[in-house]
Amino acid sequence: MHSLKSFSQLGLSQDALDAIEKKGFEEPTEIQKLVIPRMLSGIKDIVGQAQTGTGKTAAFGLPILEMVQCDKKVHALVLTPTRELAIQVSEELNSIKGSKNVSVVPIYGGQSIEEQFRRLKKGAEIIVGTPGRIIDHLKRKTIDLSLICVLVIDEADEMLNMGFIDEMEEILKHANPEKRTLMFSATMPERIMGTVKAYMKDYEVIKIRNNQMTTSLAEQIYFEVREEDKVEALCRIIDYEDDFYGLIFCRTKRDVDLLATRLLDRGYDVEGLHGDISQAQREKILDKFKKKHINILVASDVAARGLDVFNISHVINFSLPQDPESYVHRIGRTGRAGRKGTAVTFVTPYEYRKMFFIKKISKARITKADIPGVEEVIKMKFKRIQKELENAIRNYEDSDYSEWACDLVKKYGAEKTIGSLLKMTYFEKLDSSVYADIGVKKPGGATSENYIDNQGTARLFISVGKKDGFTPRKLVQMLTKKVKIRGNRIEEVEVFENFSFVTVPFSSAEEVIKKFSMQIKGRKASARRATARNK
Repeated sequence: MHSLKSFSQLGLSQDALDAIEKKGFEEPTEIQKLVIPRMLSGIKDIVGQAQTGTGKTAAFGLPILEMVQCDKKVHALVLTPTRELAIQVSEELNSIKGSKNVSVVPIYGGQSIEEQFRRLKKGAEIIVGTPGRIIDHLKRKTIDLSLICVLVIDEADEMLNMGFIDEMEEILKHANPEKRTLMFSATMPERIMGTVKAYMKDYEVIKIRNNQMTTSLAEQIYFEVREEDKVEALCRIIDYEDDFYGLIFCRTKRDVDLLATRLLDRGYDVEGLHGDISQAQREKILDKFKKKHINILVASDVAARGLDVFNISHVINFSLPQDPESYVHRIGRTGRAGRKGTAVTFVTPYEYRKMFFIKKISKARITKADIPGVEEVIKMKFKRIQKELENAIRNYEDSDYSEWACDLVKKYGAEKTIGSLLKMTYFEKLDSSVYADIGVKKPGGATSENYIDNQGTARLFISVGKKDGFTPRKLVQMLTKKVKIRGNRIEEVEVFENFSFVTVPFSSAEEVIKKFSMQIKGRKASARRATARNK
């Protein structure tokens, strides 16, 4: 099974393969290689033990989409511990369903239950939901699990940690006994294994090896940038550096071609590399890059494998990698041969949670940085030109140009002559108008670079709840007291019996986590990012 190297070998339909290609996945992850064929051809339940971020949603999602009928009845249920994960799984399933007319409905607390009623009444083949809200619908008889063919429990250990294990087992009791069950968990504590043995009679355990991920010598930074501003931000980074020699990663073959073309149009020495390029052409491109005839190589993950190139100054994640392991593989190409390079990652407002997940799992020290401003870029360009000119002047020897220079100076004066030559030679390089603005408009019309819009938030899990005497108001008051954040910037406050959730500005999340450490009723309380997995 491990020898399978392409999605076409896994037994998927052409429609699914087309959706995968459009999505930009070039080859399956290990868990996808193991789970997809078993789901399509086998009858056993599956227990998958794997680190998060291994592509699990596609591993169970692609076979489910192949199996379900388009008849507006519920055929599959995916249970997730948090609403963030429910939303992410739903979005991922919708992105890989291709032309199949399947309805995927997310069901979670905090969302209008009346709106959920309306969506369910229209019909849904796949439901993705959190345990509490699914049980609410079961009690109201607005969800019927008697016909489901697949039930997926995602992040089972998180279910246990968050106190949802009883709800999870209650849902299993209501589901069709003839269904297939898949359970995914990074760890397998005793309580989880007890659930497996009680509700999954004939099951197969799949364990994905936990590769030790180590980051390179690279300095790792990320920039907050809108999707439409990425090319502009990239150009500034390239122009700001003294001697940029970099590898830029894109998600799909189309993205590689598009970015390489846009950089060529702006005058950069660049080539693109992806899976559709012939071996002969690949070798030519790599030879040019190794000899520094080009200083920029845009590539997809698969095309970049096996690159034997040293002394790269930058690896840039123009597109966020699919999982933490891909991130580590990418940035491992800089910081080689004892030289410290820089790994840069672009993060859009919609990708913050995924970025934090990659950071957590890879144990990478990725720090936020500001995109260089136009004035900074022009200043750095000027310094380089000044240095080059001074070297040229110092090394100048009498030549055919000397007499010409003397005539021009005598006729127009030294300052006017040199100034005109400098302007003629370097005007385009030092013209700030070639750079476009980066940022979005704030309310009122002002523009600010790197401004985070209202999507730039982080969802936090806090280990205090009603039993500790907290209400939403008291929790907000405590946070505003401990952290420099206004109360109206803390949103979606949910206080449960043993824990709570809050949504805060992305820029405040680290401070909340750092400062929310205290003793409450004899136990240590803490805050962390709510579970949000890379699927």
